[in-house]
Amino acid sequence: MLTIILTILASGFTGVSANDDQPSVLERISWTERSDGEGYVVRLHMNETPSDFKIFQTSQDLTQLALFHEGINIDEIEIAELDSPFADIELNPLPEGVGIDIILEPEVFVLADAYLDANGKDVLINLEKSYEFDVEVLTEGLTPVDWVEVADTSSEHVAEGETDGQQRGQEVEDDVLQEFEAFSEGQQLSTVVIDAGHGGRDPGAIGRAGTFEKDVALAVALRLGNYIEEHLPEVDVVYTRDDDSFVGLEERGSIANEAGGDLFISLHANSASNQQAQGTEVYILGQAKTEEALEVMKRENRVIRFEDEDERSEELSPQQLLVYEVANSGYLAVSEVFSGKLDSQFSERAQRKTRGVKQAPFIVLYHASMPAILVEMGFISNPQEEQFLNSEYGQSILASAIFRAVRDYRDRVNGNQSSSSSE
Repeated sequence: MLTIILTILASGFTGVSANDDQPSVLERISWTERSDGEGYVVRLHMNETPSDFKIFQTSQDLTQLALFHEGINIDEIEIAELDSPFADIELNPLPEGVGIDIILEPEVFVLADAYLDANGKDVLINLEKSYEFDVEVLTEGLTPVDWVEVADTSSEHVAEGETDGQQRGQEVEDDVLQEFEAFSEGQQLSTVVIDAGHGGRDPGAIGRAGTFEKDVALAVALRLGNYIEEHLPEVDVVYTRDDDSFVGLEERGSIANEAGGDLFISLHANSASNQQAQGTEVYILGQAKTEEALEVMKRENRVIRFEDEDERSEELSPQQLLVYEVANSGYLAVSEVFSGKLDSQFSERAQRKTRGVKQAPFIVLYHASMPAILVEMGFISNPQEEQFLNSEYGQSILASAIFRAVRDYRDRVNGNQSSSSSE
């Protein structure tokens, strides 16, 4: 799952991970060298399937994992004897969970991933040997997760009654579809915020024929808005910009929040050094999992260089993302489900090549306090796609695909509202 969904946010944070006299659900942490010699595997020995977990690789020598489940007692967790390349494994208490720091020796270069073992309980952390350059690219500019800040923020949200689970009065499940249904019950889609990327002094990516990304984004944004206004008159449309003007990343989120938006859609065109690259991509907020996603994020976040010094947005840290996911699991679940609907519309109805739903730390999505997605509508660096993106036909195809996803989402959440009202 792409979102961190905490059952403890529904039931309330007790302030401890488990009773001191009870064995921990996470019993032991061990490690072994991979059988192919290409890395190492850290095993978290669980006696129950965890509620959720999230991995962050923030530097060459530090991999961090947030593990959530009721009954984790860090005082009862045994750590196997460490040897090269492991320098230390540290445990940090979280509300109904634990933050784990895996510290490697210098000059050890691995790429980290985490997944459930075949037994459905143990969590495996795969540390695959890699090259120094690849590790540097994926960790550049990242800072370690501050577990104290994550724990304090989680506790504050629960204490103030700000969690989605408490507002719904029901238990948050660890399945995105169930989280989506729970969050959308009683909700309505009444305002859609359409964000045309770049603009003004920021042209965005530029195609070989001279097409500006900012112009494509605005054209599709206005066409999409017209479709919604014509066919979904009960839904208000708000634009972050409706002309060739520059709007900062944080300001775009502020516009959406002040409008009381229920869905935020940021429109962009992709670019790559490979002129044959093609296809649409849909992103939700999260940690970039691939070098490709990281490069897209860096390019789109580069807008900050056009911002005035006193209004410049800050790059997102892993701990900011983790805190956001803890506090906004409902938003992320809706974003993920809507992204899937949109990806299907691009593929099945618009007959476009799609590259799937991904996640990356986009500043513009972080500042929109609502379900939010970023759409890369095609590669402006590909001459054929540039022509499509710059044509009225192509723009209408893209806008109609996005509109159909909005309409389907409207029908689903407003249907939930009707069912809730009739009970």
